[in-house]
Amino acid sequence: MQAAMQVFGSKGYHAGSLADVAEQVGITQAGVLHHFGSKDLLLQEVLRLRDRIDVADVEGHHMPGGRGMFSHLERTAEKNARRRGVVQAYTVLTAEAVTDGHSASDWARERFAVLRAEIVTALRDAAADGGGPTPSEERLSHAASSVIGVMDGLQIQWLLDPDAVDLSAATAFAIDAVLATVLDRPGPTVRLDVD
Repeated sequence: MQAAMQVFGSKGYHAGSLADVAEQVGITQAGVLHHFGSKDLLLQEVLRLRDRIDVADVEGHHMPGGRGMFSHLERTAEKNARRRGVVQAYTVLTAEAVTDGHSASDWARERFAVLRAEIVTALRDAAADGGGPTPSEERLSHAASSVIGVMDGLQIQWLLDPDAVDLSAATAFAIDAVLATVLDRPGPTVRLDVD
């Protein structure tokens, strides 16, 4: 599966072939199909592997709640800075997933929905632990989407120019800014009217 992750990460899902994967591991394309059944099923296994890697060192193998969630996300960014191939595969596959009929579309859609919900819950729990007022659901949802967007955007910048972007430090900075904004100042969102 590591070979498929490397192939899909460097060439993309559509351009990366089963023959490329087979060559990486020294077997035939028929051998890859024997183990995985189809290219789509191999992609699904690669995506599941990527998700398992992210929580492999976490107790219970799932993300923690409350402020622990944000420490976990920061540690993930730190780990990602040492595993370019995993980040590259994730970035390419999630970008490709927006195209019509892509095999990873359902996975990506569900992954983001679950992650947003987990971040919203973690923010709500962190607010309750801090004794302050609980921000509105809308504000929590915007914050969760922002955390995901910033992390994914920083990964793209880092992949393109790792010397210019400190993935770990920039991620920690962004998460701290979101937490400070949402938990320390849970007021209404400021909207600018643009003509």
